[in-house]
Amino acid sequence: MAGVPLGVLDLVPISSGSTAGKALRNSIDLARAAERAGYVRYWFAEHHLNPGVAGTSPAVVVALTAGATSTIRLGSGAVQLGHRTALSTVEEFGLLDALHPGRVDLGLGRSGGRPRARSSDGGPADGVVDGRAPNGLLIPPRFPIEGLVGSPRFALQGRLLRQPNAEPQDYGEQVGDILALLRGTYRSAEGVAPRVVPGEGADLQVWVLGSSGGQSASVAGRNGLRFAANYHVSPATVLEAVRAYRVAFRRSAELARPYVAVSADVVVAEDACTARTLAAGYAPWVRSIRTGAGAIEFPTPDEARAQVLTEEDRALVADRVDTQFVGDPAQAADRLEQLQDATGADELVITTITHDHADRVRSYELLAEEWRRRRVVLGGVPKGAFR
Repeated sequence: MAGVPLGVLDLVPISSGSTAGKALRNSIDLARAAERAGYVRYWFAEHHLNPGVAGTSPAVVVALTAGATSTIRLGSGAVQLGHRTALSTVEEFGLLDALHPGRVDLGLGRSGGRPRARSSDGGPADGVVDGRAPNGLLIPPRFPIEGLVGSPRFALQGRLLRQPNAEPQDYGEQVGDILALLRGTYRSAEGVAPRVVPGEGADLQVWVLGSSGGQSASVAGRNGLRFAANYHVSPATVLEAVRAYRVAFRRSAELARPYVAVSADVVVAEDACTARTLAAGYAPWVRSIRTGAGAIEFPTPDEARAQVLTEEDRALVADRVDTQFVGDPAQAADRLEQLQDATGADELVITTITHDHADRVRSYELLAEEWRRRRVVLGGVPKGAFR
């Protein structure tokens, strides 16, 4: 299991007392460190109207980071299709591929302010008993996302991102258009065949990111695309998401079998006590998101301890806090192996936020060292990258 590749998901978080510019420079530095440590890919998320997050445009941040790295794959985790067109998406990432061929991932996310679609049966994932998967992985109760996406901030975000009176295209149709434009097979109703240059024929890995067994998983499977399931965002639905994707999967020119990555929120330090201190800001940070106010600047441990969370607050963030993997390298790696075993993931995607940049870099380095050590011990693989 430790031979499973590791990747990075970066929100470009802004620490308290810092700036968006500093956050961006830190992310580029972290990408360099991740490349040296052997992580196979580095994704940037897309978020808007969050005072504590600078990752508003994955394509722009990928472009900045690509020039500072040389081998690690870079991509979006994910671009949100609810406010953009298929053509703009293909052209943006076609430009990136033109300069950095073979290194760019196009991760597609479903957005637009709609509640998340649930799996067809709406029930718990197979084998989950008392909140645990058969191997003991914690599967907490489902968080009611409907209240969050119905908040005033989300409504405003939708209005500001889209042209007046514009309605987002059906997600499945839009993904189909993106694939057709990339492959040069798109035809209009009038039979016009557009040439998207750059874009057509781009050497991109196309992924779909999803948090449930709904439309995203189905679209990824039907199109034979790679799928990333978000345990760090929606741990309650990760098993149903990967199950629905595999059930829907159809062989494609790109993939002969399903290919799944699963994300996890991880904080690692030399010892568990230090790791818990570094992770202290996570609960108030998640609370700021879950209340619909938008992510706050990530607090220091002292600032986090000074914030009094009510019982209601703690319940609001419990699923995320309880499924954050915090500890020394061995403890974090053990829980990642458990996540991989429960989901059958082909890759694991690590997202880590600490207030201090050096602590964040060190967390990724310590995890990489432990993951590599386990691969060497178990598989006899020469010391090096996870690739």
